[in-house]
Formats: sequence, structure tokens, C-alpha cells
Amino acid sequence: MNKVLKLILEGEQLSTEQMARILDAAPEEVEAQLELLKKEQILLGWRPVLNPSFDAETRVRAVIELKVSPDVSGGFDRIAERVSQFDQVESCYLMSGSYDLLVIVNADNLYKVANFVHNRLARIGGVLSTATHFMLRAYKESGFAVAAPEKPERPAVSQ
Repeated sequence: MNKVLKLILEGEQLSTEQMARILDAAPEEVEAQLELLKKEQILLGWRPVLNPSFDAETRVRAVIELKVSPDVSGGFDRIAERVSQFDQVESCYLMSGSYDLLVIVNADNLYKVANFVHNRLARIGGVLSTATHFMLRAYKESGFAVAAPEKPERPAVSQ
């Protein structure tokens, strides 16, 4: 992997000192604000937004709809928390409408997504059904428009 990209993915955007200089504040004040935001669970983390085509040949993203029967003691939360524990799960949301949980997963290939759904998600107590949708192309990712891949130039057709 590119060294700069690896640093961005594993590090944070700006150091406390850099933020303090930009804000004209003491680094301790910035650190205290960051800690407060983390403690109050407002700031959960930050990460760069990558073009989904960057690793499209080696990774697969899928959206999975789960219909569930709420747990008697924990409602939807207990099942959602269990689903969220899997490493493949990028995001998990309680939804209104025709299904209950929306799960976004990442895996190395289609087979691994299918295997995850069949062997893990579908076997969780309370899961009634699943519907898997594979993401084919991104047009916008986390608020950023994704440029269309360059199309190869077509040769002129002679007449």
C-alpha cells in the first residue's frame, strides 16, 4: 500500500498542536475539547474518504436487509448489537419500513459475503429473513462525488 495513504488511514488528520495553531488556542484546550467530545460520544472517530473504486477489484461491499423478531428482553438492540460485533460489518442501522436492520458489509469477494450471510447472520436467533444487495458502483461517497472511471476511447468507425 502507498506509504502516505497508509499513514492517513492509520493516523489522525491533524495533531492537537496543529489544531491549536489553526484555532489560536492552547494545545491543552484542544485536547480537553477532543476528550470531552469522545466522552460524550459525539466524536466517534475520523477517517479519510476513499474512492470506492480504489479497492473494488479486491473488496466487495454489500447492503443486507434483515427482518428480525425483536428479542423479548432486549428488543431490536440485542440483535443489532450482536450483528455489529462481526468484523465484516461496516455499519448497522435500525430502519423503519419493510425490514428492520440495514447492514453494510465488506469482504474479499462475493462468496465471502454469501458465506457470512448464510453462516453468521441467518443463524442469529430472531433473524427471520435476509436480502443481500451488492454495491456495483458508487456515485457519491460520504458527501463526495465519485468521478466516473475514464472510458477508453472508441476507434472511429469507417464507412
